Amino acid sequence: MKIFGKDRPGITAGLFDTLAAYSVDVVDIEQVVTRGRIVLCALVTAPTAGGTTEGDLRATVHSWADSLKLQAEIISGTGDNRPRGDGRSHVTVLGHPLTAESTAAIAATITSTGGNIDRIFRLAKYPVTAVEFAVSGTATEELRTALATESAGIGVDVAVVSAGLSRRAQRLVVMDVDSTLIQDEVIELFAAHAGCEDKVAEVTEQAMRGELDFEQSLHARVALLAGLDASVVDKVRAEVRLTPGARTLIRTLKRLGYQVGVVSGGFTQVTDDLKERLGLDFASANTLEVVDGKLTGRVVGDIVDRAGKARLLRSFAEQAGVPLAQTVAIGDGANDLDMLNTAGLGVAFNAKPVVREAAHTAVNVPFLDTVLYLLGITREEVEAADGLVD
Repeated sequence: MKIFGKDRPGITAGLFDTLAAYSVDVVDIEQVVTRGRIVLCALVTAPTAGGTTEGDLRATVHSWADSLKLQAEIISGTGDNRPRGDGRSHVTVLGHPLTAESTAAIAATITSTGGNIDRIFRLAKYPVTAVEFAVSGTATEELRTALATESAGIGVDVAVVSAGLSRRAQRLVVMDVDSTLIQDEVIELFAAHAGCEDKVAEVTEQAMRGELDFEQSLHARVALLAGLDASVVDKVRAEVRLTPGARTLIRTLKRLGYQVGVVSGGFTQVTDDLKERLGLDFASANTLEVVDGKLTGRVVGDIVDRAGKARLLRSFAEQAGVPLAQTVAIGDGANDLDMLNTAGLGVAFNAKPVVREAAHTAVNVPFLDTVLYLLGITREEVEAADGLVD
C-alpha cells in the first residue's frame, strides 16, 4: 500500500495502528518526505485476524486515509520487491549552478549504461548544489567512464564510487599543499622576498615542458634563494592563504573521526606551521637548509617528489592503521598523480587536464570542502559537526 499527501506528525503511527487490527506482518517499509509531501509505502501480509478479509482491510485503510485527506493506493500481489540489478554505485554531482539540462544529461548517461536510478537526494545547496544518485544495474568503472566523458562537456563535476561500507570507512585523507590546501605556491612566496620571481618562474616553465624533472627543478629554484635571511620564513607563513573551505574540510573530517595529512613538494618550514595551526595528524615536505641564519640554497634530507608523495601516503596509512583502499588523496598537479592513483579515492582539485583525466574524480569549483560531498557527507552533517564540542 502507498500513502500520499501533506506530511504531518502521526501519519506513520496512524497507518500501522490501523493495520494492527488485522494482525498483518510488515515485510517492508519505505518513507520519504519531500517539500512537505509524504510518500509512505508498506508491504504487508494478508490479514489473519479472525473473520477479516482483504476487502475489509482495504476499506479501513481508505477510510483512515480519507479522514486525513490523504490518498491511498493498495495493490495485491505475491512476494517481495524484485531485487535491484548487480552493480551499486553512488554518483555525486556538483553544479554551480546545477541546471536542468545538465541533470538530464547525467540521468540519460546513467540509463545508457544499463543503470537504474534508485534514489536521488540533495547533499548540499551551498557553496555548490550537490546531489547524489544511488544507481544499480551497471559496473562502477563503466559508469565512471561514461559520466566522466559526459560531465566534461556540460560544466558539472561528477564522482562515481562503489556503494558499500568502505565509502564511509575512508578514514585517512591526504592532500597536496600548494594550490590545493593553500592558494599559493610557496617557492614563489620565497622568491618574491629574494627578488627572483621571474627566474623561478622560468625554471618552473622548463619543468612543465619536460626539460627538467621535479628534483632538478626543485634544486634549481631553491638555489636562487641562497643568502636569504631565515627570518623571511615567518613572513612567508603569514602570507600563506588557505583555499576557501580548507578549514571546514579539515575541521569536519577531524570531528567525524578521520585522520588528515599533507604531503608537499614545498617546505617543512611552512607545512609544520600548517600542521600545528590546523591540527593535522601528518605532514611531510622538503626542508630548506639554514646555516648561520641564512638559507643556503639547498634542501636537506629525502626529496618529496611524485613517487615520494605516494610513498608517504602508504606510510601515513600504515601509521594510521587504515587500508589504502580506505584512503582519499587530493591534489592538483602531475606531481600528485602517483598519490592519487595509490589512494582508494583520488580527487583532482582544480587540476590540470592530464591530472583530471587520470584521477578517479575531479572537483572544479574553488571550495575545498566540497570534497566532503564525495564522501557522502551532507551539508547538514557538516553543520552538525560544527556544533560538537572539541
